[in-house]
Amino acid sequence: MTTDTVPALDPATFTFTRRAWVPAPPPVVYDLVSDVAKIELWSPTASRVRYDDGAGPVPGAWFGGHNRRGEREWDTRSQVRTADAPAEFAFVVGGLDDGIVRWRWLIAADGPGSIVTQEWQLLRLDPVLGSTAGELAALRDDMAASAETTLIALGRWLHERATKP
Repeated sequence: MTTDTVPALDPATFTFTRRAWVPAPPPVVYDLVSDVAKIELWSPTASRVRYDDGAGPVPGAWFGGHNRRGEREWDTRSQVRTADAPAEFAFVVGGLDDGIVRWRWLIAADGPGSIVTQEWQLLRLDPVLGSTAGELAALRDDMAASAETTLIALGRWLHERATKP
């Protein structure tokens, strides 16, 4: 008798990295991306993102936000993992102890601007994100497209401010 087994899904396989050049030095970019309330200026999915009262971009700080993907909307709670100005800002959706997704921003000087990298990594499986490889791949692909849109919008936003008289 043969038993077919479905291989276990490995959350580490659901990840992406996107990068773009933006016309601002790392300290300026870091201040923008670590001020989580500003993400709604560029992100097609995130809005109403705010640090908890009295919190800011320091490891352990919590913030909440509202997200939209297609017809679906949801609120999240995230915790800052890394706040290393001006090079890295990272947070975990769901908190450091039991989070489900890590977002990481890396910022490196490049001429008169910066290379900004956005990374996304699924940390653990959770039915709210999907329960099949196809659903998780679709989520990853949607988040990658959102990250690309965010990076392009950030670059455009910085360019428009740099070229205004």
